[in-house]
Amino acid sequence: MKPIGIVKRIDDLGRILLPKNLRDSMHIKTDDPFELFVDENSILLKKYQPSCIFCNSTEDVQKFKDKTICANCIKELHR
Repeated sequence: MKPIGIVKRIDDLGRILLPKNLRDSMHIKTDDPFELFVDENSILLKKYQPSCIFCNSTEDVQKFKDKTICANCIKELHR
């Protein structure tokens, strides 16, 4: 990770504002889901991408009974 020279404070409701130019450059829209990861003294905020429950691929995934499965694994399951 690299610093981008922006320091933000948490507001009274526990929120942090991501600057518009950062949201635009990373194609972040209102209501996009994010995942939070914690490692010792760091918090990582990552745009959420559903992945296949079998192979962890994020390519060509679809929901099936509340599970996410990619097209390749669906083909393998049909064999």
